[in-house]
Amino acid sequence: MVSQVLHEHAATLSAAGPTIRSRRLIKCAKDSGQDRRVSRAADGIARFAYAETTPEEKSALKNYLAGLSRIAISGHARPEQRAYWINLYNALTVDLVLDRFPVASIRDISISPGLFTIGPWGRKLIEVEGVALSLDDIEHRILRPIWKDPRLHYALNCASLGCPDLQATAFTAANAEVLLDAAARAFVNHPRGARIADRRLTVSSIYVWFREDFGGTDDGVIRHLDTYADPPLKRALETVRGVAGHAYDWRLNR
Repeated sequence: MVSQVLHEHAATLSAAGPTIRSRRLIKCAKDSGQDRRVSRAADGIARFAYAETTPEEKSALKNYLAGLSRIAISGHARPEQRAYWINLYNALTVDLVLDRFPVASIRDISISPGLFTIGPWGRKLIEVEGVALSLDDIEHRILRPIWKDPRLHYALNCASLGCPDLQATAFTAANAEVLLDAAARAFVNHPRGARIADRRLTVSSIYVWFREDFGGTDDGVIRHLDTYADPPLKRALETVRGVAGHAYDWRLNR
């Protein structure tokens, strides 16, 4: 029953509605507070300062999430919907970690239903327009199937060092294209996205777990990487003939 409701809800959201109440969405994005606690470390990976987050900031984040949950997002245009779902996913993830910090990895927050599940992704965390949603629902039943844009993988942060960076700026309809392209370029050109040694290409496990989003084959993944590669990586990609391996660092992005 829940799956049917989500399917119908996603179909509703896929229709472009009028751009209404845009100012409220923009204000919500500005209220996310992530700009105050996200910084880039010497290794080029963005960190979130969980340990330094104040009780007031934690409360503000919960108020931000409550505000998002009250928005009738299906009445907004698709660019606004996309920004909304990205921001909701990222804010829920940060809130989850803050509630249980210190943890070594988000995988240690094993609150999903089922005996052998790992992590929080299957747990219903918020209700939007009468539908209870998990992080998996937002990513795999709304964002990926509706927008079919591989760059979404660079926008969603799972609080791990191996994940694309949590942006210091919340997404809006106006800035999303710029942020998505910049995030794709930053991740692809960082060693955790793709690295080549002795003509052997090692990629982020994201490109293996979601291979269908990147063309469905090694060649498709390489073409995607080439689209965002800076000249040094672009030249190196010409020497490889496939994906030799993959890796992912699940340690917390602290």
